[in-house]
Amino acid sequence: MRTLRQIAAELAAGRVTSRQLIEECLARITDPSGEGAASFVVVYDEAARATADWVDAMRKSGASLPEWAGIPVSIKDLFDVAGSVTTFASGVMADAPPATKDAAAVERLRGAGFIPIGRTNMTEFAYGAIGLNARNGTPAAAWDRANRRIPGGSTSGGAISLSDRMACIALGSDSGGSCRIPAAINGIVGYKPTRGRIPIEGANSMAPSLDSIGPLAASVECASIADAVLRGESVVPIRPRPIKGLRLGIPRPTALEGLDAPIATAIDRAIRMISDAGASVSEVDLPELSDLPAINAKGGLSAPEYFAWHRGYIAKRADQYDQRILKLIMRGRDFPAPDYLDLFRTREAMMNSVAAETAALDAMIMPTIPIVAPRIDAIGDDAEYMRINTLLLRNTRVANFLDVCAISVPCHALGEMPVGLMLQGASAADKSLFAIAASIEALVSPKLG
Repeated sequence: MRTLRQIAAELAAGRVTSRQLIEECLARITDPSGEGAASFVVVYDEAARATADWVDAMRKSGASLPEWAGIPVSIKDLFDVAGSVTTFASGVMADAPPATKDAAAVERLRGAGFIPIGRTNMTEFAYGAIGLNARNGTPAAAWDRANRRIPGGSTSGGAISLSDRMACIALGSDSGGSCRIPAAINGIVGYKPTRGRIPIEGANSMAPSLDSIGPLAASVECASIADAVLRGESVVPIRPRPIKGLRLGIPRPTALEGLDAPIATAIDRAIRMISDAGASVSEVDLPELSDLPAINAKGGLSAPEYFAWHRGYIAKRADQYDQRILKLIMRGRDFPAPDYLDLFRTREAMMNSVAAETAALDAMIMPTIPIVAPRIDAIGDDAEYMRINTLLLRNTRVANFLDVCAISVPCHALGEMPVGLMLQGASAADKSLFAIAASIEALVSPKLG
């Protein structure tokens, strides 16, 4: 994978054209031996070609263009794209009318010159961390593809579109880890901003208390560039923060529990490298986080909010849902309103206590996920599905509940199974988190080609 700055420099120098980039991506998407058919639900081939040709003509004429003009981006199938149906990777919405306008995030990407290459597959209605989709198929993870491992969800197609170079950046969403989990499994960067940092209009939010919009990217800097574009701000280069003197905390009791051996090895090595570079890394007791499994076992905030969005569709089309997803949504039907309101009070108290207990730290650090991605065909009955789903969400959903920012960066060595190291910052500390993550990425991540 090349970074956005590398691609932009090649375009500016005339070493590659936008049409060439688009054709390379389309060739990989349509390759019958690849993962394109399961990664995309719609491909904007002709529109992308036409836009690329226009960009190339403007660039050749010397016209002023945005720095990122002509770079292909994939769009998760929950963002509105004008003239296209937002299906949420579900048959429930297959006959919905096309969107009349772009989602705010898509509009800003277009305004910065990015070219949508297509809509990516995902867990149906973005409700799950595994990435399976019974209707559209499931793309296999980039690593150990012969064994067809899960891609992670819910932004499954977005992650594979990037890992397999079917796009140069991917637009996703994150309600409990949906950018970070597939990023960790596929050896890329996944970023969850502080909620509300990026406008959610047209992103069809189903869990507004938890949803964030973020990119999956080749590097921390690429994620930072996408964040600035999605914010409507000028792109400013990251100033990496020196690792020496950083104060990093590992949340106890659960962050390091029950790690599969390859993940434990990579995480231990990364933490040792960071410590050897001069950072102070220590475990931090956060006993209140022990309440999260019980909170989420009952559906948490997402179940009642999802059910409120879906109840009209369920009344008419329950049989068209993936029945596993429907069961998760239906937990919200009998969620008492007093319990829902109490949960907000519990959340506020937890946010305040964790903020106080971690105020002296620059960031929290932990494995993004604790387990090796299982084979797709190993996800058997509903009990096993829920067990794997819960494990994948264990560390990532903390940031959503606390409404803070978080980023997953690869920390495996070249040739090893991809492993994600997650950094979690304070609420609204996104720029500081990028500066820390850039330094740690340079130390622990495999070098980009």
